[in-house]
Formats: sequence, C-alpha cells, structure tokens
Amino acid sequence: MKYKLVVLITCLVTLIFLLPSNTRGKQSTKEEVRGVFFSYIELKNYLYGKDEKTSKKNIQNIIKTVKKNKLNLLILQVRPFSDAIYPSKLFPTSRVVVAKEGDKLPYDYLEYFIKQAHKQKIKVHAWINPYRVSSTTDTNLLHISNPAYKWLGTSHVEASAEMGIYYNPASEEVKKLIVDGVEELVENYDIDGIHFDDYFYPNKTIDLVSYEESDKKESLYEYRLNNVNDLIKRVYKVVHKKKNCVFGISPQGNIENNYQTQFADVRTWATKKGYVDYLMPQVYYGFFNEVKPYYDVIREWNKLVQGNVSLYFTLALYKTGVVDAFAKSGSNEWIEKDDILKREVILARNLKRYAGFSIFRYDYLVNQEVQVENTVKEVENLLEILK
Repeated sequence: MKYKLVVLITCLVTLIFLLPSNTRGKQSTKEEVRGVFFSYIELKNYLYGKDEKTSKKNIQNIIKTVKKNKLNLLILQVRPFSDAIYPSKLFPTSRVVVAKEGDKLPYDYLEYFIKQAHKQKIKVHAWINPYRVSSTTDTNLLHISNPAYKWLGTSHVEASAEMGIYYNPASEEVKKLIVDGVEELVENYDIDGIHFDDYFYPNKTIDLVSYEESDKKESLYEYRLNNVNDLIKRVYKVVHKKKNCVFGISPQGNIENNYQTQFADVRTWATKKGYVDYLMPQVYYGFFNEVKPYYDVIREWNKLVQGNVSLYFTLALYKTGVVDAFAKSGSNEWIEKDDILKREVILARNLKRYAGFSIFRYDYLVNQEVQVENTVKEVENLLEILK
C-alpha cells in the first residue's frame, strides 16, 4: 500500500512539473517569500576574528549571494544564546562574533546587515532562540552581564550535561526578559520581522519547582503549553507596535512532535488571532520518506493554517547527498536525486495556504566545505523555477 502511495505521489509531482509554468498551482498576487536561514554557525564563519573591513565585505557578499539566488528574505540569527550580535542593554555580546562573551563589538553587525539587505530589497527577520543560554554547562563562559549569570542556582535557569543551560519557560522574570529583548530590537532597528525557531521546552524537569509553586488549576501538560502560549502572545503584541513588522515561528515539521517534546501549541498559533503572522514548519522530508512523506506533511499544514496566518515551508538543503536514516526505505533519496527542492516548491505552490519557502541554511548555497555534487545541482535546479 505504501509503495502504491509513493508511486502515486511521484506521478503527481511529475505531472505538475510537465505542466506549463502558468498552470503550476494557484499563483498568489503577493510575491512568493523565498528565505534563507543564516545561523550562528555562519556568523562564526564569516564574522568571528575578522577585521571590520573584511567582515563588512563578507556581509556585502552574503547579501549579493542571497540576491543572486533569487531569494528575498534573510533570517538572521541575532541572539543564538542569551547574547546579541548588536549593542544591547539586556544581553552581552555573543562569543560567536567576539573572542569572549561581553567583549566590545567592532561595529553593529545587525545594523550593517539590515542596511546592505535593504539596498537589495531583501527583508531581514531577526532570529532569536528565546530560552537557550549556552550549549555547555561551563558557567565561566558567561559574562557577569548575562541575565542568566545572576540566576544561576535558582529556578529561573537549569543546567545539565544533556542540554547545556536554559531559561525556565515558566518563569515570569524570564518571560519579561525575552519580551523586553524583542522590544529592544523592534524599537531600535529597521527589521522586517522577529523569528523564533523550534526550541521551546528543553526538558521535562526545568519547570517542576515553578509548577509546584503554582495553584495547579491545570495539568502539567496544559501548564507548559500555556507558558509558551503566554510568551508568544506577548511577543506578538510587542512586534506589532512597529508598523509592517511581523512575527513568525519555525516549528518542527511533525505536528505532534511539537506537542510531545516542545509543548509548542501550533494548532492554536495556526488558527487563532494574536499569536503569529506566519508559520514556517521545518519540512525536512523527501517524497519517499516512509515515516513522513513530504506531500502528506505539507497537506497537513495546509489544512491546519487558517485566517491571516501565512504558511511557508523550510526545506532541507543541508540533507542533499547524505543518507536520511529516519526515512527508512527512503533513506537514499537525497543521494539518488538532485532536484528534490525544486519539486517540493512546485508541489507546494498548488496548496491554497502556501505563500513561500525558506532554505536551511546559507552555507549550503556557497561553502564548498559542506557542499557535495548533489548540493550544487539542487540549487541549480531550484533556480530554474525562481523567476
């Protein structure tokens, strides 16, 4: 049965591809959003240890690359941890761009990114990881100005070898800090949006003290969902103080995983006002993925999203040329094919709610150290359908 389904999906995709371009799906009057994620890994590669002249030249080339690849949105990780790549009154400078956390910035990286991007009519969404403090438990790496530093040993943060250090999503002080950090960005920078990724609850122990101190009118599961929802609503409200600024989230592609591991209430965000302007689920699946076939997943999201919430899909350029073990019988798809992203976009364009896509991540567009032959061909094939 699964084999027949895969064959049917493949035939459908092939048929869509063979149709004239003007018949490939419902074409929106709005411009298709075409984003790329620029993570702290890239920040370290292109900015860390570089003098001002070199790093500015790198940023200019980054924007040119985005433009060359016919993309129009840069999702820039400005707070990968409890830190910042811009001058902040709330967070220390990030050690992904300076030698030690808290060191002085050579210049305002975020401001320069925005300036260069807007020259090319490329939008910039400031990507924040709200709860993550550090990927290691080494507290010596934290500057004394880091908000987490003063909370070490309290219920506001938790450290473990498995996750590093995280803020407690149930803490009111933590929520206020995150919202204030978003407000600082919105007020001081000409950004086009605020973006959260899929990291919410880090584990199932971090908020137990907070829950015990609560009135326990709701189950622990509901308590966790409501803690995240409360933060999302407050961030949305702050973002919308700025004209033409939007708030979006990239949850996990598997809808149920968001609930079971992150306590991320994507159904509420997708259907009710006042939470998000867009959802950009991480649909890191191929067509032959036995567990979660791409076509099934995008239809689920298309059915879920309602109202004024826009729907974009994040696609896995990083998977090209590698074995996808979780796909089971479809594990070799990313090795055997080199036009997966192209076909995924073509198919998505036929969905009613679809408004665009993004690529994870920037280095796979240009960096030969992470690219393989399939990566280059995937990009070339995708460009064929981007006008």
